[in-house]
Amino acid sequence: MPQKSPHFEDISDRSREVFRRVVEGYLATGAPVGSRAITQTLSEQVSAATIRNVMQDLEHLGLLGSPHTSAGRVPTQIGLRMFVDGILEVGDVNGEDRQVIDSTFGNNQQDVTTLLDRVGSALSGMTQGASLVLTPKQEAPIKHIDFVSLSRERALVVLVFADGRVENRIFEPPAGQTPSSMREAANFLNAIAEGHTLSQLGEIITREIKARRSEIDTLAAELVQSGFATWQDEGQATERLIVRGRGNLLSDHESEADLDRIRTLFDDLERKRDIAQFLELAEGGDGVRIFIGSENKLFSLSGSSLVVSPYMNADQKIIGAVGVIGPTRLNYGRIVPIVNYTAQLVGKMIADRS
Repeated sequence: MPQKSPHFEDISDRSREVFRRVVEGYLATGAPVGSRAITQTLSEQVSAATIRNVMQDLEHLGLLGSPHTSAGRVPTQIGLRMFVDGILEVGDVNGEDRQVIDSTFGNNQQDVTTLLDRVGSALSGMTQGASLVLTPKQEAPIKHIDFVSLSRERALVVLVFADGRVENRIFEPPAGQTPSSMREAANFLNAIAEGHTLSQLGEIITREIKARRSEIDTLAAELVQSGFATWQDEGQATERLIVRGRGNLLSDHESEADLDRIRTLFDDLERKRDIAQFLELAEGGDGVRIFIGSENKLFSLSGSSLVVSPYMNADQKIIGAVGVIGPTRLNYGRIVPIVNYTAQLVGKMIADRS
């Protein structure tokens, strides 16, 4: 087994075509696919021996495996991931599936819990898999927040909510952040967090940024008008107030004090911009996700796959998710649109009611 997945573009056209047909055959039947079955479906005249050689090469790359002594092959977990990411074509939900999903919502008069139960039953019935429905979460106030640097590209935010829940979320920190700057951000947020949700904290930081910006503009205006200073990259993240004739300011104690105050405000503004970015990253994440086998610790021993999509409220905040759990040979091309469409309808229903 290779230590890391091969890139799809590094494989020849013939190997790609053989690989695609093996995976599609396996997903359709659940049985190993042999070289003879492949030759019967190819448009070009290729011998079974040639196909066997290609399949052996794909097996060497870790994309295919032999479940037993038969000549047939099945995709490995790495192979399925490559198929899902590089080959799978996902269209719209088909008419029959759409009709079943639409009828589940009916007249939309049921309470949310009952409706989500019906959604779960419909997903199970349509896909022959187990459904996953995460109910709308109420955004609880934050009790404590911590940012932990894992590497230059990865950081962890630990959220402790007032209702006792604890959530850990991985995110990519803004460039240049250090463990020290993350501790400062957490200390500031914890000082104001009590009674506020994550989104409310974001609003507070936004107001703080506007207030600091306004104060800087007021203090700097006189210095600029008098010719003692000029803006560089005004309004940009790299903005600076360039001071001219510093010696003249020494006799003007009021201007000197304003300059020191501006420097302090700039430092504060930069910290709060970083904090705002941290909060935005902590709340991120959307789209249909496919977890295959051990990619999700919950299913690492069962060899199952999970296709899941979040749904959002009227404010475009993720409040829950719907999904399907089944064997790794799920019909991804059909199930991904089903899950995505269902999540959209649930989100619309929640938004309409709110």
